[in-house]
Amino acid sequence: MTPQHYARQYRNALLNDVTPFWQRHSVDHEHGGFFTCLDRQGHVYDTDKFVWLQARQVWTFAMLYNRLGQESGEATSQGRRADWLAMAQYGADFLEKYGRAEDGNWYFSLTREGRPLVQPYNIFSDCFATMAFGQLSIATGRDAYAHIAKMTFEGILARQENPKGQWSKAVAGTRPLKNFALPMILCNLALEIEHLLDRDQVDQTIETCIHEVMDVFYDADLGLIRENVTPDGQVSDSFEGRLLNPGHAIEAMWFIMDLAARRDDRALMERAVKITLDTLNYAWDKEYGGILYFMDADGHPPQQLEWDQKLWWVHVETLISLLKGYHLTGNQQCWDWFVRLHDYTWSHFPDPTHGEWYGYLNRRGEVLLPLKGGKWKGCYHVPRGLYQCWQVLERLSANKQLHTV
Repeated sequence: MTPQHYARQYRNALLNDVTPFWQRHSVDHEHGGFFTCLDRQGHVYDTDKFVWLQARQVWTFAMLYNRLGQESGEATSQGRRADWLAMAQYGADFLEKYGRAEDGNWYFSLTREGRPLVQPYNIFSDCFATMAFGQLSIATGRDAYAHIAKMTFEGILARQENPKGQWSKAVAGTRPLKNFALPMILCNLALEIEHLLDRDQVDQTIETCIHEVMDVFYDADLGLIRENVTPDGQVSDSFEGRLLNPGHAIEAMWFIMDLAARRDDRALMERAVKITLDTLNYAWDKEYGGILYFMDADGHPPQQLEWDQKLWWVHVETLISLLKGYHLTGNQQCWDWFVRLHDYTWSHFPDPTHGEWYGYLNRRGEVLLPLKGGKWKGCYHVPRGLYQCWQVLERLSANKQLHTV
């Protein structure tokens, strides 16, 4: 197959399967916002609303509205743009009304009606709210959306040294650790709302995040990215300190590749590709195929009982990184691994009967949970991944990089 053939597959899945699934099944027409707990058929099995998933879905539809009409004729010709914007604004209205505590931080979860359930301990609710309202400000030009995005981003920066604040379970000072996820996402977040920030603030945020990801959390001796390190960047010989999260590491690498392309930094680009390939080689399940969810850097039994599951987002994000790596550097290993991972992913995760993708497989690749959405899986990784892969494959086709398999 050529990049053009793959591009059609990703495009079709995005426009004719995944986004229509969420449009049909997730909208709460009575109370606003979206249902994310959907079973295999798309039936709602729980009505709680998780703020970061609400925001992710707002971002997804706003992003598609903003980008597809500009980059291709697909959305316009099928009349979907108005629907996508309406979806995004519908979710944003619910979030704007119910999503924030008095201090401006975003709750973790709400009841169906919008009453707060779980305190705003999780800074990623704020991260995805920033992304959502940032994209909506582009789509609508509304100053109110821009203000929410910018103020939320400022709050994230203020909390980044102690993200959970009073909600942290750890005893302060005993074993302080910092986590990879926040600097990873800030690499992408700064670009998402670049139009709302001063150039110096964007550049400083990007510089700091690149350093954190590529120098602090990357362990040169191990050749991999650790999920947690001490505040001064040292190794902690503990469950948390030995933890490897291959999906996080590889997802971060396509953020870094985007930044490297923006800066025309070939050396950074090559480093990101190398880390992608090294992580994938390390985490690939050589017995059953697919990418392991968690690993211990020293080969000890992981703390997470789900360590050997195969998750949708890990595989989708890796497909993006491999394609970007191949497109930007021409590294043949990226293309070879893309073909191999594409075959595994598309033969295990999509549901040809009821649409969308399964999220959780056991180690053997069998469906472990038939849900299409829940507390952690929503309308985000699959559509974003399909969009990203489709766009890169289109560029590969236009550049006549027609490698076949």
